[in-house]
Amino acid sequence: MPGTTAPSIGRGRDGRVRLRFDGWIAGIGTSSGTRVVLGRWVRSPFGPFSDVMIERKDGHRVLLAPSAQTARFVADTYVFDEVRVVPVRVKAGRGECTVTAPPLDLRFVTGCRGFTGVLLRAVPGPLAARPFWAVLVAPAARALLGVRTHGSAGAGRYEWYGAKDLRPVTEARAVYEGEDLGSMAPVEPPVRFGFGSTPRRPCLVSVTTTVAVEDGRQGAPVR
Repeated sequence: MPGTTAPSIGRGRDGRVRLRFDGWIAGIGTSSGTRVVLGRWVRSPFGPFSDVMIERKDGHRVLLAPSAQTARFVADTYVFDEVRVVPVRVKAGRGECTVTAPPLDLRFVTGCRGFTGVLLRAVPGPLAARPFWAVLVAPAARALLGVRTHGSAGAGRYEWYGAKDLRPVTEARAVYEGEDLGSMAPVEPPVRFGFGSTPRRPCLVSVTTTVAVEDGRQGAPVR
């Protein structure tokens, strides 16, 4: 995946500015009922950054973001009960990832890709990143993984998710506010941050996310 920090901004036929985010998303459930969604974006209009979305068993939704700018953009796009600006540090390599984002500490391990991952890898990257492809594969994604690949978001925005790879998460442990969240479990019930979710089975998905905004100056620097 590219590591450039250059803004990735275009404009759709409808005249709305389209912001592109390249990276990956990991969705993990825990036996305590808390679900965690980590986004690591190696290329975005904000440069590289990571953010964490957490939904507790009682439904309380928390965003952990590394800057006021990224927090504002993500919170405008999705729905949270609480937003915290904290350092979000991610160290990934050789199938293992550790995340430090006070008050969260997370470690997880990924396994070999299965049939779905092989299928996603077979699609040329530039094609998989196009919004029309996300619309085309939406029925299959809903049937096979239980996820939506495009839909309306907050602040009049619209999103497309273009998956490029999928690997299962085989092991995970998390501590939140000093509480051990227990063993890894399915992401169930589905998280309620926006129109989309993550697959029920914990996994890491390489993805290009495109967000169409009404005004290119809403949270992201347009150049």
